[in-house]
Amino acid sequence: YAMSAFVALRVKGLAFDIERVDLAAGQKTTPAFAAASLTSRVPTLVNGAFSLSESSAIAEYLEELQTEPRLFPADVEIRARARQVQAWLRSDLLALRQERSTEVVFRRPTGRPLSPAGQAAASKLIQVASALLSHGGANLFGQWCIADTDLALMLNRLALNGDAVPRRLADYAAGQWAHPAVQEWVDRARAQA
Repeated sequence: YAMSAFVALRVKGLAFDIERVDLAAGQKTTPAFAAASLTSRVPTLVNGAFSLSESSAIAEYLEELQTEPRLFPADVEIRARARQVQAWLRSDLLALRQERSTEVVFRRPTGRPLSPAGQAAASKLIQVASALLSHGGANLFGQWCIADTDLALMLNRLALNGDAVPRRLADYAAGQWAHPAVQEWVDRARAQA
C-alpha cells in the first residue's frame, strides 16, 4: 500500500523524500523503524516529529492537512463509501493478495492457477467491483479519488497476470493505471526490480 500513500502525496503536490525499507531483510522490525512506525508497517509517513503508518490513515491525514486537491469525495456518504472500499480491500481478499501479490503487477506474472480460496476471493472482488462500477463511469464516484487507485491495484493483480476479469473492470483498472502519479510509482517500482 506504499503506492497509495505515494499517489496521495503526489496528488496533493506535497514535497517528500522516500526512504526504502528492505522488508526481506527485516528492516521494518528494527528499533529505529519501530520508533517511527508505531505498527512497524510500510508505508510510514514522517512529518516533523509526527509519524503515521497505514496508507488509508496517511491519506486521511493528508486530506486534513491540505483539503485541495481532494483525495476523497466531498459528500459525507460518498466519502464514507470510499473509505469502506479502502478498508475492505485491506482487510479481505487475503487469498488473492497472497496468490497474486504486487509482484505480478510490478514485475512478472505467475503461472500458478488460483486455489479455490483465491478463486473465491477473485469472484468476490469482481462482484463488488461490478456493483460499484455499475454506473459505467471512469471513476468510482464521478471524480477520481484515492479509492480508485486502491481498487485498480487489486483488479490489476488479476488483469495484469492474465486471469479472467470482465472487460469493463479491466478497462477501468487500465484507465486508473494511466493516472500520472500511478505511472510514476510503476516506473519507480520497475526501475528498482
